[in-house]
Amino acid sequence: MSGTDNIALLTQYLYKSFEINTLIKAVLSKKRSQATDLNNVFIRPVVVKGEVMLSFVYRHATKDLTRNLSLDQAGSEFDRLLKEHFFNADLFTSEADFSLLCNKRGNSKLLKKAATSTEIPLFTHDKIKLRFIQPENNIYLRELGILTAGFKVKNDMQDKFRQINKYVEIIDGILKNTAESNGLSVVDMGSGKGYLTFALYDYLKNNKSENIRVTGVEVRPDLVEKCNKIAGEAGFKGLKFTEGTIENAILPEFNMLIALHACDTATDEAIYRGIKAKAPVVVCAPCCHKQIRKQMKPDNILKEITRHGILQERQAEMLTDTLRALIMEAFGYKTRVFEFIATEHTPKNVLIAGISKITLTKPNQEVLERIYQLKAHFGIEQHYLEKLLNI
Repeated sequence: MSGTDNIALLTQYLYKSFEINTLIKAVLSKKRSQATDLNNVFIRPVVVKGEVMLSFVYRHATKDLTRNLSLDQAGSEFDRLLKEHFFNADLFTSEADFSLLCNKRGNSKLLKKAATSTEIPLFTHDKIKLRFIQPENNIYLRELGILTAGFKVKNDMQDKFRQINKYVEIIDGILKNTAESNGLSVVDMGSGKGYLTFALYDYLKNNKSENIRVTGVEVRPDLVEKCNKIAGEAGFKGLKFTEGTIENAILPEFNMLIALHACDTATDEAIYRGIKAKAPVVVCAPCCHKQIRKQMKPDNILKEITRHGILQERQAEMLTDTLRALIMEAFGYKTRVFEFIATEHTPKNVLIAGISKITLTKPNQEVLERIYQLKAHFGIEQHYLEKLLNI
């Protein structure tokens, strides 16, 4: 295919990834003429005065210049730069990476590769951020203590409010990759004080479909009573809270399971219930990793990591969550593990998201073999989720 045709095709991929919120960045490189001092151009989504745009950073030999362009302007500029200034381009999205390679003869190749990063991009610019949840006249945030009586975010609740918006943004990004937005039934296992449960229902009801049901499961009866009262005051008819544990709660039919900061093996119990129910979407933010840490006894060079308590703890966290993601993959889920909220706001910052792609009658043996090999390296006998699933 000619260079012009592939440039046009890559420009279409840029348009599409921008529109469906999967665009991470693009890089233009290998300049056509050595006479120019423009070495590279870096492109990423930003928000400027509430409008989502594309930021072009032109990297010259001695300075950088920045232009923020609308999608139409960006497409034309992207096309122009590739035809006049650069031979190569790399487009990074959360679904796939694309590499354009052109030469002086007008020939080109457009390669598609697995995504380097599947982290959902955040649109930020000069401290401006999109708000998915608005404080204005927000009854539940006021009653939960996030807002003042005048519906302003309290100074000591700014971090919590940011966490709420980041959480909803992440869930919104996950749902864009599924067909579950309409008629969605969500169970939130271990809903606690309900901050995130309320926010999720609010956003889904107002932006996805009226036909939304969210059930918060919480073991403490006083919190269940309080949250149901606030849901009534807010007029949230499709939101209810029920008393129970992650392991034993009686659940309605659901197509999305969420468990945030469930301690140690409670996260595994939540994932287990999602897998057994064949839930299309399972989202967990693990907390504590004691079960695997107690077993870690590598008899190889990896034992050097376990000599130091802090490093052993961090290794246990990574190993536990890696095994969880692999076990979900063995049962047909496509998984992503990424940051939930910046570490300056809370240390519990890893989110595991699984989207069911195929229904398996038995776990994938190739993935199970990878799990066995990984456990063997660290001297692990059994992950608790393996025990629950009897694998």
